[in-house]
Amino acid sequence: MSRKPNITISYEDLSDIEEQLRKIKLPTERFDELEKELVRAKVVNIKDLAPDVVAIGSQVTFKISKFDKYLTKTLCLPLDMHKYEDGISIFAPIGSALIGLRAGQKISWNTKSGEQQIDILEVKRKVRYLVCD
Repeated sequence: MSRKPNITISYEDLSDIEEQLRKIKLPTERFDELEKELVRAKVVNIKDLAPDVVAIGSQVTFKISKFDKYLTKTLCLPLDMHKYEDGISIFAPIGSALIGLRAGQKISWNTKSGEQQIDILEVKRKVRYLVCD
């Protein structure tokens, strides 16, 4: 697999993901893949996260190259899946691949269908937190 692109996540998202990981029993392989992503991420305050970076609550349009398939999904925590018609869990293989990427970036990711290349086309971030200076 090629070198993975730089990713950035917020302290808030990291905290929420870690809290969910303590509550949900993921298969070891899935847990390890997500942990590798979180460990390599640059972590910033939510107010410093660029608007085109995929965060929890972002609606992301991406392409799965192998199938030439375009999808628009909202990245969310498992407990929030019911809030979105287009929700994809951060704990799903592609959900884990999306977190922290920017529009224009690509990543290769292992799925049940084998290695997939995912191209991030557009990110629309929804406000999740009240930010006060």
